[in-house]
Amino acid sequence: MSSPVRAENFHLKADGLRLAAQLYRPEAPPPWPAVCMCHGVPAGRTPDPSDRGYPALAEKYAAGGFAVLIFNFRGAGESEGNFDMLGWTRDLKAAVDYLHTRDDVDRTRLSLMGFSGGAVATVYCAANDRRIAAVVSCACPARFFDIEDFSRIEEFLEHCRRIGIIRDPGFPPSVEKWASDFDRLNALQWIDRIAPRPILIVHGDRDETVPPRHAWMLYEKAGEPKEIAIIDGAGHRLRTNEPAMNTALAWLKRVAGPSGKE
Repeated sequence: MSSPVRAENFHLKADGLRLAAQLYRPEAPPPWPAVCMCHGVPAGRTPDPSDRGYPALAEKYAAGGFAVLIFNFRGAGESEGNFDMLGWTRDLKAAVDYLHTRDDVDRTRLSLMGFSGGAVATVYCAANDRRIAAVVSCACPARFFDIEDFSRIEEFLEHCRRIGIIRDPGFPPSVEKWASDFDRLNALQWIDRIAPRPILIVHGDRDETVPPRHAWMLYEKAGEPKEIAIIDGAGHRLRTNEPAMNTALAWLKRVAGPSGKE
């Protein structure tokens, strides 16, 4: 049986770059509450052929009644450009702008859901954009340079070039500026500005990349209303963890779903 969820492919524009995007529309009549999902920094792993990636998660949430926007940040997937954390925040603003222009989206119920580095962009965007009604932060580092992968910036930059998320030989023009933007966007500096809009912090108790203490640091700094869900046995890749994703979906339905509240 074919899925009732319909997907539409298009491109967002940010800083003159084309960003590959898809919108998954639910079966219910519009206007729909919307969720924009933000992937993390690609790790360069060999793809698992059985993993359908973010499209599978988008279909799940669309079946739950949400219009779901997924896209590749600059430097990732089929999007143009080079990986740049501050640039990612502008990419996300372009995604929010797009959703806000659609007549079939309920602009009062526009939520963000971010994973790892994408969660950092999500927290920053929500802190600075009052159009966001609710936030789900998954496996979010409180401070980038507390994470081993980011602590040696030259090695990390070389890793980004090797896996293809930095494509141009002359990028970044200033390694010092590129690195300082990570520090500028630390979620711990911004998360308290999301209140009084609700936030859910989701983290695995066996996260091998971002230790669970980061989740508690963020929870303590966040304003009310806030909730935290530490998922037993879950690692860093929460997108593939069914209990984590079910928890987040149920929370979004409650706070920003079709019959929820802002």
